[in-house]
Amino acid sequence: MLEQDIERVLFSEEELDKRVSEIAAEINRDYAGKEPMLISVLRGSFVFMADLTRKIEVPCTIDFMSVSSYGKGTTSSGQVQITKDLSDDIEGKDIIVVEDILDSGNTLSYLLELLRARKPASMKLCTLLDKPDRRVKEVHVDYSGFTIPDEFVVGYGLDYAEKYRNLPYIGILKPRVYGGEG
Repeated sequence: MLEQDIERVLFSEEELDKRVSEIAAEINRDYAGKEPMLISVLRGSFVFMADLTRKIEVPCTIDFMSVSSYGKGTTSSGQVQITKDLSDDIEGKDIIVVEDILDSGNTLSYLLELLRARKPASMKLCTLLDKPDRRVKEVHVDYSGFTIPDEFVVGYGLDYAEKYRNLPYIGILKPRVYGGEG
């Protein structure tokens, strides 16, 4: 039923699994002898975070944070709102912020600044998707899954109006669904 709203599949289940495995291998290498805390930026990153965590072999902990700058739209409003803060203190810890997509950079720039003020020992950013054409604020990415074109994507945790998160792949949403042309 949801598939009828997908213009085309951008990344298949197999492609996602392969790339997540590669990112986990990089983290395993970089954090050998350490115990990183992975922070999932909800809600979009929960599927990526779950798959990534299962592939990480070094001891790690997890926490969750929810921030929003989209509401029900397709572009960032520029107004960032924390809707769920971390449960644990990050001071002195090696943290990896896990995000689904880096778009304008507004949300992540704000979030990373907020987290830096909490004095972690180190902080890296891991994003599944990077959409550089929409960038307003520069954000350094340490682990990146895929660079994507300026298309509205859903699936594998990413949504439009809270739908499509359960698709096992990442697809481009047909513009007619969100009021675009087409």
